[in-house]
Amino acid sequence: MRKSDFTLPTLDDLFSTQAERDDAKLERVRNIPLAELHPFKGHPFKVQNNEEMQRMIESIRKVGAITPVLARPLPDGGYELISGHRRLAACQVLGVETMPVIVRELSDDEAVIAMVDANLQREVILPSEKAFAYKMKRDALNHQGMTSPQVGEKLLTAEKVGLDGGDSRNQVLRYIRLTYLIPELLSMVDDGKIAFNPAVELSYLDSYQQRAVLDAMALNDCTPSHAQSIRLKKLAQEGVLDDQMIYAVLAETKPNQQEQLKFKREELRKYFPSGYTEEQMRRDIIKGLELLKRQRERNRDARCFVPIRLQSNNSQNREIPKPMVY
Repeated sequence: MRKSDFTLPTLDDLFSTQAERDDAKLERVRNIPLAELHPFKGHPFKVQNNEEMQRMIESIRKVGAITPVLARPLPDGGYELISGHRRLAACQVLGVETMPVIVRELSDDEAVIAMVDANLQREVILPSEKAFAYKMKRDALNHQGMTSPQVGEKLLTAEKVGLDGGDSRNQVLRYIRLTYLIPELLSMVDDGKIAFNPAVELSYLDSYQQRAVLDAMALNDCTPSHAQSIRLKKLAQEGVLDDQMIYAVLAETKPNQQEQLKFKREELRKYFPSGYTEEQMRRDIIKGLELLKRQRERNRDARCFVPIRLQSNNSQNREIPKPMVY
């Protein structure tokens, strides 16, 4: 039986003019109470209480919430936030009652795409955030019909997502693979404890195998290399990967295994200007260490001779320099 397209008019339709209804749909900036703003469902970007968040709070404290956030009206009242979740959190911390909001009529798919595109402009994006954001946008584009029988939905939409996000089609698909990791492993990717490439390979293991990898990592106090992760993936695809084999692979000593000194991005960013890339940070750190090395060498050279006392035949003491050996 064919489904009818007939829908009953709402109360607003019955008791308002067409001009009033058209005017209500116009995009405009409104001051809306914070209590009426609701987070985007499935929002993949985290609101962290970090240095960047503290700067935003201080800015709003001084000049107020000037830049409007973007939201769409909800059917049951209130508004769903599309972009501006950190600004909303900052206003909540400061006890602000209202904030400027651009209200825009958006479908579910349009809202997802707008949310992802707006938040990908952040200075720092965690791998997990980009992974779920890319997946949500790809799914929304698929639902909108961005597919072709000749090309295939995954390749076409991944290419579109990558074009907008600054990544290649293959890199988009690799990021999306991270969404198949168990939360504990994905958190280690965000913290820099597991590198991106090994994490992609581990995503092909089922959840039980991934938990076995997590246990083996704790037991051996190690993380899998890219080569080890590829081996684990291959063994899993062959159907022979079990707990014992996982422990054996991770217990192997890597050819280039050595102690590494690691820092979290947030620990370093406070020492650099806002907007510095990781490559610029690395370059300045190396320069700073070179200057420190030269300063230590100058200090060492200045101390290379110290006076000692020798007694002559006439019992008079005199000082001559004696080289210091380091």
